[in-house]
Amino acid sequence: MTGIFEQFVTLWVVIDPIGTIPVFVAITASMTAAERVKTAIRAAVIAASVLLFFLVAGQFLLEALDISLPAFQIAGGLILFLFALSMIFDTSKPEAETAEAKKLADAHTVAVFPLAVPSLASPGAMLAIVLLTDNNRFSVQEQIVTGTVMVCVVGVALACMLMATPILRIIGNGGAAIVSRVMGMVLAAVAVDAVINGVMELIRTAA
Repeated sequence: MTGIFEQFVTLWVVIDPIGTIPVFVAITASMTAAERVKTAIRAAVIAASVLLFFLVAGQFLLEALDISLPAFQIAGGLILFLFALSMIFDTSKPEAETAEAKKLADAHTVAVFPLAVPSLASPGAMLAIVLLTDNNRFSVQEQIVTGTVMVCVVGVALACMLMATPILRIIGNGGAAIVSRVMGMVLAAVAVDAVINGVMELIRTAA
């Protein structure tokens, strides 16, 4: 039971259901309530699918491509940083262009990026699921338990996103815009921290 609790805490931290709420509110501000529900469900399903893929094949994939875990973390941090910049500087785009971009994103890509990846299925979550299901240390039954725990955490994240609708009703679009900029700064800091940690780990392993 202790092992399951430790796995739950680990996956909770890297998936961060609570931290997904302001991101979800910020990027779905222009959607209807029904569209936000569909986006949340789609994001949760995609995130769970990505993490299940890494549970089953992540270790084999990284080993086959000879990719180190720190390098994977650095790449994820850079991608997250680029998204953070887009959140911070969105107002610099012409209004019509921004509206069109948001329209296309709402219909096709927001659930995938940034909600499913890298907000929920973050590089840290992918790494964690690979480490928690190491084929050299854990049996198939233990890996199934880990997968179940992961799905439960993603389910909590889905509930948090669905609860974001009344939050948006309270703060309004103006508040969502402020949240977007603030979260952009926070995400930029998180991304830089991920890159720094990845570089330090590369230096440590190379020493």
